[in-house]
Amino acid sequence: MASSCLFSIIESPLHPDFSSLYQSKGISEQKFTSMRKALAALKKQSPNYIVAEFFYGYGNNYAGVNISNLDVLLYSLQKYAPEAKVVVLVDKKERKYVDKLNGILPLHGVLQFPVYSADMESLLNLETSSRR
Repeated sequence: MASSCLFSIIESPLHPDFSSLYQSKGISEQKFTSMRKALAALKKQSPNYIVAEFFYGYGNNYAGVNISNLDVLLYSLQKYAPEAKVVVLVDKKERKYVDKLNGILPLHGVLQFPVYSADMESLLNLETSSRR
């Protein structure tokens, strides 16, 4: 079985480190500290999974056309990796805005902080069992 690839887009200290979990599942993780770097890598490689934090665009440059920091990524996935499973990590106070992203690209899962290893593992197991 070919190894899966996962992009971790780490934009805050809240992003949990699940490297050992991914490794135990045979998933190769690539870490990015900015959306710009992740988008550049996406043009070269199609990941199986993307784990990224959600930041709602209240009145900043995301407002209006864009919902959040993830909009451009999701639109890019439509072109470069439409089969990628996106897991969104979100703060409780912003959880109500995440479902709007499904209009761009269906999300594989949404996990609210604090996120535990078992939460992520259940999403990865869900994907593995659906392939059988």
